[in-house]
Amino acid sequence: MPTANLIYAATALAITAMLCLAASRAWRGWLELKRLELASRSAPAETAEEDVGLRIELAAVRERLKKLEAIAAGVEL
Repeated sequence: MPTANLIYAATALAITAMLCLAASRAWRGWLELKRLELASRSAPAETAEEDVGLRIELAAVRERLKKLEAIAAGVEL
C-alpha cells in the first residue's frame, strides 16, 4: 500500500499548490485594484477621456478579482 499513500500525498500536494496559486492571483488582483484606486485619487485625470479609461480598467480589474474569488471559493478539499 505504499503506492496508495504516495498517491494521496501527491494529490494533497497538488491541491495545496492549486489553492496557493488561486490565492496568489486573487491577492495580486486585489493589490492592483488598490493601486488603481490610489492612483485615481492622488492624480486626477486631466481629461474626461482618461477618466473613462481608468474607470473601465478599474472595472476590469474588479471583474477579474470577482472571478478569481469565485474560483478560490469553489475549490473544495
